[in-house]
Amino acid sequence: MKITLETSSLGLLLVAISSYLGMDLFLFSEEMSNLPFIPQGATMAFYGIGGLFISFYLWWILLWNIGGGFDIFDKKKKEVCFLRWGFPGKNRRIIIKIPMTEIQSIRIITGVQERGIFTRTLTYESIVYMETIEQGFLPLTRIEDNLTPPEIANKAGELAFFLGVPLLY
Repeated sequence: MKITLETSSLGLLLVAISSYLGMDLFLFSEEMSNLPFIPQGATMAFYGIGGLFISFYLWWILLWNIGGGFDIFDKKKKEVCFLRWGFPGKNRRIIIKIPMTEIQSIRIITGVQERGIFTRTLTYESIVYMETIEQGFLPLTRIEDNLTPPEIANKAGELAFFLGVPLLY
């Protein structure tokens, strides 16, 4: 069972309202009517309102597709163009153009992450970066791709061959 941020924030607000009114709004509990509003109810109201603001912010980021976009590797113009979407406004489209002469290499950097406190499961995550002279390391691997290490190496090799730069591990 997954409890979302919105649900838990609304639960905290419901507890705060029931402690403020002095009546039990929960049908399954008898202890909520004994909860004093100051300081416990006010604290729960503060965290409930804060959680709702954070959840609204996260939903707007998802709806506006903040950070989404695409990459264009154009050999005719000899440039790489990254287009990303930002927050609505005058500068919503974020465009970075890099000449192919500035690209030094394609790198695969593998990191080890521990997944789980109790299981001690180690996962190896490989991220493909494009190393440039002025911009430094630019990540190219999307999180939602969920590729295996051989697939990542294959795609990085194809990109390095296409750009004519070395592939480094």
